[in-house]
Amino acid sequence: MARTLIRKNPSNFKTLPLHVEATPEGLSYQSVGMPLNFAQTLQRRKAVHVEDSERFAIELANLGVSVRLTLTWQNRDYWVLVRQRRQDRGDVVLKLISGYVPAQELNLPLHTAIQEVAEECLMETPEGWLGGRFNDTWLPTPYAAALHYRETPPFTLSPASGAARPVQCANLTLLERPRAYVHLPTASLQLIYDLRLQVPREAKSLSLFHVDERLEGDQLVTRLNRKRPDLYLMPLQDGQPIAELYTLKKDQLVPASTRGLYLAESFAQQDGWVVREERVRWKDWLRQQGLVEARPHKPSHLQRFSDKARALLQRARTSLNK
Repeated sequence: MARTLIRKNPSNFKTLPLHVEATPEGLSYQSVGMPLNFAQTLQRRKAVHVEDSERFAIELANLGVSVRLTLTWQNRDYWVLVRQRRQDRGDVVLKLISGYVPAQELNLPLHTAIQEVAEECLMETPEGWLGGRFNDTWLPTPYAAALHYRETPPFTLSPASGAARPVQCANLTLLERPRAYVHLPTASLQLIYDLRLQVPREAKSLSLFHVDERLEGDQLVTRLNRKRPDLYLMPLQDGQPIAELYTLKKDQLVPASTRGLYLAESFAQQDGWVVREERVRWKDWLRQQGLVEARPHKPSHLQRFSDKARALLQRARTSLNK
C-alpha cells in the first residue's frame, strides 16, 4: 500500500511567464507579467510555433528544469530516469528528474534542480534514508516528518560539464551552462543540468525509489509505493548509454521491461533551440542513438532437452527416496 509522505496546497506555488530571445550564439530569458499559480500555468501551456529554430523571440508559459543525473554505484555509472504519469498530457513516460521553477528562483534554476533531486530520488538503506550534499551545502530532507534520514554518510552531488552555448537570465549568464530548449507543444523553456551523484561506499543493501507529486482534488500529494519503485537505472559504458533498464532493490539490479515504453521529450531530437515532439518511443530513441537492445536469451534445443532430462532424473531420485 502506498504511503503518503506530504500534502501541499498547489495555490502556494507561483511562477512567471517568460520572454525568450534566441540567436545562433545564445539564448536569454526574463520574466514578464504577473505571477501565476499552478492551474493558471497549465492553462497557458498550449502549442506555439517559430519560423526559425535558431533565431526567434517568443513569450512562453513557464521555465522548467531537469537533471540528467549520472549515478555512480559500485564503480559503475548509470543515468537515472523516473516514471511519471503526466496528468496534463494524458500519458506515461520515463523522464529525467524535473520540475517547474518557482518565481523566486527564475534567476537561480540550479537551486530548483538540486531540490528536485532531493524530492524525487530517494535512497533507502537498513539504517534509514540517505541525505545528500551539493558541494558544501546540505540538501533538504523534504520528507523528514514521515521518513527517518541517516545523518551520515551522505550521497554527494556535483556539477558535470555543461552545454556549449550560453544561456542568460536577463543579463546574468548561468555559469553551469545547462542545455536549453523551447518545447513548442507546451510553450515552455526547459533547462537540463548535468549532475553526478556519488553513493557512499558505506551505504549497503541500497534500494532506490521515486516519488512525485500528483494533483488530487485541491491538494498536491506525494506518496511512496514500495511495490512500484518507479526509479530506473540505465547503465553507461565509456559515458555512452547501454540499451538496458534496471531497478535497484537491496543492492540487486532487477531488469525492467521496455515493452511499449516511451521517453519524455528531452530524449527527442532537438532542432536548433526547439523540440517539437511530445515524447519518443524507446525503440525509436535506440535507433537514433545507434543502440541495439539485447534480446532475451532463448535456450537451444539441446539445452531444453538437457533441462528436461535433468528434471526427470531429479523426479526419479525423489521417488526412490520416498
